[in-house]
Parts: sequence; C-alpha cells; structure tokens
Amino acid sequence: MNKYQIVVSKAKQIGLLLGFILCCSAASAQLLEPATKPNEAQREMINRGYGMFMHFGLNTFANLEWSDGTIPVDTYHPTNLDPDQWVKTAKEAGFRYVVLVTKHHDGFCLWDSKYTTYDVASSPVKTDVVKAVADACKKYGIKLGLYYSLWDRHEPTYKDKDPKVYVNYMLNQLTELFTNYGSICELWLDGGWDRQPGDWGVDQLYALVKKYSPQCAISINHTIVNEEGKRKFTVPSNMTVDNKYYFQYFPSDFRLWDPRLVGKFDKKQYLHQGKSYYLPFEHTLCLSSRWNWFQKTEDLPVRELDELEELFYWCTDNDNTLVINVPPDNTGRIKEYEALAVIELGKRLGLSANKPLPKNGEFISLKSPVTASSVFADKENKYEAAAVTDGSLDSRWAAADTLAELTIELNPAKPFNKISIFEYQDTKQLPDNFSQLRLPRIQEYEVAILKDEKWQTIYLGTTPMGDCKVIRLPRNYQSNKLRFKVKKASAPPSIYEISVINTGKG
Repeated sequence: MNKYQIVVSKAKQIGLLLGFILCCSAASAQLLEPATKPNEAQREMINRGYGMFMHFGLNTFANLEWSDGTIPVDTYHPTNLDPDQWVKTAKEAGFRYVVLVTKHHDGFCLWDSKYTTYDVASSPVKTDVVKAVADACKKYGIKLGLYYSLWDRHEPTYKDKDPKVYVNYMLNQLTELFTNYGSICELWLDGGWDRQPGDWGVDQLYALVKKYSPQCAISINHTIVNEEGKRKFTVPSNMTVDNKYYFQYFPSDFRLWDPRLVGKFDKKQYLHQGKSYYLPFEHTLCLSSRWNWFQKTEDLPVRELDELEELFYWCTDNDNTLVINVPPDNTGRIKEYEALAVIELGKRLGLSANKPLPKNGEFISLKSPVTASSVFADKENKYEAAAVTDGSLDSRWAAADTLAELTIELNPAKPFNKISIFEYQDTKQLPDNFSQLRLPRIQEYEVAILKDEKWQTIYLGTTPMGDCKVIRLPRNYQSNKLRFKVKKASAPPSIYEISVINTGKG
C-alpha cells in the first residue's frame, strides 16, 4: 500500500469512527434536530449575544486581507505579542466571547500544529497564540470561539483529487484545537465557496466538534441558499418567510453571511430534506469604517459611536447575535484608539455580564406608508420611498434630484423621542479590493413633524449626514406625519432606513 492509499484508508477509518461517536454522544451533545425553538447550544449562543472577532496572522504583517499561502513564515514577527491585552479589551468592552482566527485562507496556523510547518512554531515568534488567548479567556471569564478556514491555499493535500484526504487533514487540526484549549463555544468556518458543499465532510467535522465541545455552536459562511442542492443566494435581509430557504451546509447550528445584515422581520425556520430547523443568525461587522478585517500599518478611522450603537441594537435584535472585528496590529497588540472605541461603546450601552443585552425601543415607523417628492427611475432596481420603513438595510430609496423629501405617516397615538437614519453613500474601492472609502451625499437636511396642520422643524442638520445619523430628542413627540427634507446634497440623496423610535426613556 503506497502513501496515498494509506492516507485515504485512514480517512475512511476516521469517518466510520466519527459515525460511531455521533451515535454514542447524541445524548450529551447538542446536535441539530428539527425544531421551532432553540436547543441548548443555540440558546447559550443567543444569551452570549455579543462577541469580539480577532483577525491576526500573516496577512497582518503583509498589509493584506487575503494572501495565497506563499508568504514566507518568517514574515510573522510581532514585536510585542500580547493576547492578554486582546481579551482584557474584550472584557472591558462588555463582549461575552471572542472569536479568534486560527487559520485563514492562506493556511498559516496560530498554534503549533503537528500537520504543517506553516505555523507559529516555525516562525520567529513561537508563542502558541490559541493557547495564550484561551488562557486569557479563562482569566477574564470570557468564552472562547474559533474561526477556521476550510479553504487552504498552502496545504498540499488540499489539491489531492480525493477530497477525503484534505478532510482528514482538517479533522486532525480540529482535533488539536478542540482537545488542547478547553471548551470552545463557537466554530466559525469559512471559505466553503472554493469546493462543492458535499466535498467538505461537514457531517464529520460537526460530529468531531460536538464530541469534544457538546455545546459548541457551528456554522459555515453562506449557510443558506434559495434552492436545495443549488448555489443560488438571496441576501439574508430577504429571508422574511419561514420554511422557504434551504441549508447549503448541513448540519449548521446558526446562519452566517459575512458581512450582511438580516432585517427586522428575520425568520428562523430553514429546510433540509423536507424537515424544518431553527437557526439564529450571527452578524459580523468591522470596527473600522474602511471595512478592513486584518489590521493595517496605517491608522484607519473607526465607525462613529452612533452607528456602532444602532448596529448593535439592529444585529442583536430578534434573538440574533453580533461579533465586531477588533484586529491586533503587527506589534501584536490592539491599537489603543480602537480598544477605547469598543470600550466606550460598551459603556454607552451599559453592558453587563449579568444583564440581558439592551434594546433600542419600539420602532413605530416600521411598515408605515411613505411618499417621496421624487424617485430615481431604474429598470433593474426599485428605489421606492417605502424602502425607508421596510426594516431592511439592503433596500433603499433614491431621489431623482438633489433637493428631495420624504413624508412618513405615523400613528399619532404613539410617542417617539429618537430617530435613526442610515444613509446610502458612494464608495471608493481601495487597492486591497476589500477596504472602502465611503462618501456621504447629504450635506444639509431637516426633520419636521406636522402639528396643528403646520410643519414644525424638530431637527436641523447642517453637516454631512454620514453612515448613520442618530437624533435624540429631549422630549417625546406625537404626530401623524414626519418629514425628512434634503436642503443640500452633492448628488441625488438615497436612504436605506429611517427609524422613528420610542426608547421608553423620554
């Protein structure tokens, strides 16, 4: 028997063994079963609710988002590696768990893996980063989650004609991760687009993980498709009907589609072979307003605090979860201004490990009728006024001219004291093909309510709106109509969502 035959034989043996493990461990492991409510593993995930993503690896030192597995291992050379600072930041910011990128698409591993030399053990700084983070999680009382890329652009067995050979490689590496670092609360798998779903051995990966961490919640990016067995997608915000969409990767304990957002009417029932399964959604967002996942040498701006707060409320609503990416830099530490940004966000939200996550309030404008002074005409896309109250951050209204306005009908019996507005902005793609520079269109605007048959201005905006404008009113208002009027713009204005909210605190 040659070396290739031995590897394949071992892969088959492992498959049989894992099938046995799956049967024997069903009583203790939280395996996915048809249901209309969360199982224990999903409920623990929902209760955690808010985590910190940490992208760190060779890309950090190459100033790249993706690399192809050819960057020399000695490129990895942090001068002040401090995973304790990462997790301490997460604790101070109110995160309940972290998700550490252990291996990205380039194949470089942040632990000493027996199955590759493309890892930290072969680099100038040999610290086992997974262990250091796991130890810090225990120290600060934070749950540990792991990201692992299925796609591997370095590992030779990945190119073997028999996909089982590489599946065996992944099983070996995941065994290392799930036996050496304590309990793992989440496994975030990525890169599945590079092969057909059936070639990843998802059932074997799932069984192995549940054996070692029964309460671990597992998913693969782009979990859900429009048609069973076909790679046809719709954005998650369109998934507003139960039992209409299908698993691409089964089993999965929750849904992922980085970096999409679900809508206010998100549904939880998804189909596999005629059976319906409950699946929450986990959002992944960048702290950086440039949408970079791996930290860059240049100091890049972070999102405005108002936007982060509104996105927090949006993403953790309806039993869904959120992880915000806060990546360490090439010294091995989180940049201080970024650490301060998430800590300030946590303080504004009043986060506490012993309290439920805070809510935004009652959205009294959802599905309210809207009229616009003009609508941009486009054969392929609809930019109707109703988009601003449909509960989706993918649809948007666009005007046909720069001086435009919207009128939203409201229930006059319901008070409100807050308005949040998500503006569509023009984007400029940066050289890495991931990062973006976003440019606002709306420069000046006003918000008015109809009172005694006359328009009364309650807010006047004289600076560019930006990604998200939050208007906090010091008193409650009631009206049957609210008007948003653009007074100056660099291009025809476009709005994703205008939310009129009663926070209950007025």
